[in-house]
Amino acid sequence: MEKFVLAIDQGTTSSRAIIFNHSGEIVSKDQMEFTQIFPKPGWVEHNANEIWDTQLKVIKGALSKGKIDINQIDSIGITNQRETIVVWDKNTGEPICNALVWQDKRTSDYCNALKKENWEDYVVENTGLRLDPYFSGTKLRWILQNVDGALENAKAGNLLFGTIDTWLIYKLSGGKAHVTDFTNASRTLIYNIKDKQWDEKLCNLMEIPTSILPTVQNSSSDFCKTDEAVLGAKIPVCGVAGDQQAALFGQNCTEIGMVKNTYGTGCFMLMNIGNEFQVSKNGLLTTLICSADGSPEYGYEGSIFIAGAAIQWLRDGLKIISDASETTAKAEAIDNTDDVVVVPAFVGLGAPYWDSEARGAIFGLTRGTSDNHIVRATLESLAYQTRDVLEAMELDSGLKLTTLRVDGGATANNFMMQFQSDILGSTVERPQMTETTALGAAFLAGIKTGFWDKEEIKSVWKLDKAFKNDFSEQEKERKYGIWKKAVKRTMGWLSE
Repeated sequence: MEKFVLAIDQGTTSSRAIIFNHSGEIVSKDQMEFTQIFPKPGWVEHNANEIWDTQLKVIKGALSKGKIDINQIDSIGITNQRETIVVWDKNTGEPICNALVWQDKRTSDYCNALKKENWEDYVVENTGLRLDPYFSGTKLRWILQNVDGALENAKAGNLLFGTIDTWLIYKLSGGKAHVTDFTNASRTLIYNIKDKQWDEKLCNLMEIPTSILPTVQNSSSDFCKTDEAVLGAKIPVCGVAGDQQAALFGQNCTEIGMVKNTYGTGCFMLMNIGNEFQVSKNGLLTTLICSADGSPEYGYEGSIFIAGAAIQWLRDGLKIISDASETTAKAEAIDNTDDVVVVPAFVGLGAPYWDSEARGAIFGLTRGTSDNHIVRATLESLAYQTRDVLEAMELDSGLKLTTLRVDGGATANNFMMQFQSDILGSTVERPQMTETTALGAAFLAGIKTGFWDKEEIKSVWKLDKAFKNDFSEQEKERKYGIWKKAVKRTMGWLSE
């Protein structure tokens, strides 16, 4: 009986399930979008039960489409939207409120207050992160302080906290397992990545009882077995990593200095920096990543909050496209943007600026500006933001990037990938398998069970297309200079 590995890929806007064979090829997959909830400006929520319901449906859908019996699944790997949190009742298994999403900005004032109290240095030096509402810890504090009875129940041991991986493991195990992996823990703002344990000082600061926190494990380890009542069989879940670390692993960036960029709802660049913890001096995060055996190593990360979400805005907000696939033709219908620049700082700016009070803007509009200019400028904004992060990485690491490995939905857009190469002045490599996030989670699971060995996973990565830079140095720097000027004018927009 042929065996397969199932990857659960729980993202910001959809739940997906992808089944891989031993060659690392996709046998079947299924996907469902779920509701985005915006109760107030800057607030973003998900219904955790809806996430679970859609995830369970796509698992069954992928099995059905591939005509695969559940007993043919060797193991399950989970990769997930990071920093999004769920708090649920330990006795009933029901969430006490909606999940707070990584994009949610409601804790901006609290983060600013902690900065004024000089907590930023401690946070950076022990968690590798920054005091920003992006991360989970301040979201957890908000729930405990603002949901009726939450703090008292937490102190009494009646509540459980988790990032989305933890929530899915809890549901898959029939409520038996309360665990996470190092990569997800490292994004919470309350996990010490030097000591590799929950940071009591930060938990005390935010009034977070440590009893509600999950056990932290290697990314490739035994997390649970699925409950027979849930999937019809006891299948081991033994690979877990936050989506960006899973993509780094799926891209085989297991050596120091290797870099990948994932173009999803946000845009995330990671560089492998090896076994030693290093603090960024240029606005990057230091985070835990997966090594070949699933044990934690370190990486630099630049987080761009709005990437694919800017394309959704063109479709759903401005309504100047009806499908993302139209962007290439519209961008190529003109020779250039005529120096129109879109800065998609809809929820502030991430690395290397870290300005939660910035907001989006369009610059350079004239009577000759058309929807094509705005579409092209929006695509180009993803590439400019990537260069912002890459320059910070090169300064921190002392390494010069010659090749960038890319994955995610927007990499199918040849115009954008060529512009990315042009504005970086580096080669951009797109693999044949662009589902590297799910593949990374599958690899972590399959390595643990012996489905794959470490050498086999290296042979799975295959190049689809390499994009070579075509801009003169002068044109590259002129365009980038205009971008930097535009970004500067969006910063601090909400400030008094």
